[in-house]
Amino acid sequence: MAKKTTWMRYRHRVVRNIAYCLLYPYAKIKYGLTVEPFPTHNGRQYLVLYNHQTAFDQFFVGMAVKGAVYYVASEDLFSNGFTSSLIRWLVAPIPIKKQATDVNAVKNCLRVAREGGTIAIAPEGNRTYSGKTEYINPAIAPLARKLGLPIAFVRLEGGYGVQPRWSDVIRKGKMRTYVSRVLEPEEYGQMTNEELHQTICDELYVDESTLPGLFPHKKSAEYLERAMYVCPFCGPAVLESHGDEIACTACGRRVRYLPDKTLEGIGFDFPFRTVSQWYDHQCDVVNAMDPGEYIATPLFRDTADLYRVIVYKKKEQLRTGATVALYGDRIVFDEGTKQEWTLPFDSINAVAVLGRNKLNLYHDGNLYQLKSDKRFNALKYVNLYYRNKNIIRGDQFAKFLGV
Repeated sequence: MAKKTTWMRYRHRVVRNIAYCLLYPYAKIKYGLTVEPFPTHNGRQYLVLYNHQTAFDQFFVGMAVKGAVYYVASEDLFSNGFTSSLIRWLVAPIPIKKQATDVNAVKNCLRVAREGGTIAIAPEGNRTYSGKTEYINPAIAPLARKLGLPIAFVRLEGGYGVQPRWSDVIRKGKMRTYVSRVLEPEEYGQMTNEELHQTICDELYVDESTLPGLFPHKKSAEYLERAMYVCPFCGPAVLESHGDEIACTACGRRVRYLPDKTLEGIGFDFPFRTVSQWYDHQCDVVNAMDPGEYIATPLFRDTADLYRVIVYKKKEQLRTGATVALYGDRIVFDEGTKQEWTLPFDSINAVAVLGRNKLNLYHDGNLYQLKSDKRFNALKYVNLYYRNKNIIRGDQFAKFLGV
């Protein structure tokens, strides 16, 4: 009988220890990182839950928790050929299909737990755009209960100030990673799923706008338009940033992003003090929107390359420099040409944004991905899709917009 292959390998611990030695000094210098020790570890396995602020959170979490940690990661990480194969060999992350119910991911988590491994999940499923912890799916509570492990809550603070999701630069400043609480199975065994979910939300909630600190950089506002697409004065609009300023191309108003993460209008009173407040306003605008008003004329037009993702293998480029029109009920590629292709929202299973500004479209068993220039805002597609979806299912007052 063939020997059953295990998920956990000795090399994973070796890789973790080498990475710690190499990356911790770098992170202290580059990110201003302080990692507080986790003295209660003592060789136990955990379900590690952490809030998601930067592209390198998994490294910061790994510095706080000893031993090999098996991270649940988006399928995009596994669809890059040789690079993905190397990552699997080195650290064996657990793949999950973003914005979709993935039974295999649950099975793999259970498998790692049975083998004695520590599992790490960012239950937001997204890095924060605003500095506040994003929506956490209630499904995390029954998963945690099924795994039956002590839950270690790892909080990251200051990461948004040092490296916002929408930015390409790392700013000077301080960030902190620490275990805020360990919740034992005996404790959450007495909770309902709703109570456990609320506890998870409370433990992982961070609002960067309330945390002090200076994060200076001469390009502090650059690419904020990856997150923001609603002008407080013009409504949905094209924004463009340079240096420490972002401007609306419709009304011309300019806003400066200051080192303390606050905003100020240049020559006028800007109504929002922080990106978080502006982001909340943007969500309110979308949630008050009638997508039916944008059936004849698109809300936005972009240019992007289109790929088909062969999940866990590679990506195939289908179109280069395709025009993309975002309507209230559909996305249209290369409109008005022989290659015109329409994706009605009701034929799309899910829409998700990855990284800074890649867009995933889950359609008819296929996964398509849009990549555009540095200023491309993928978030607006996600938000409008979910606004449309909420209305179709009769829940026009729903607040969830896909992130």
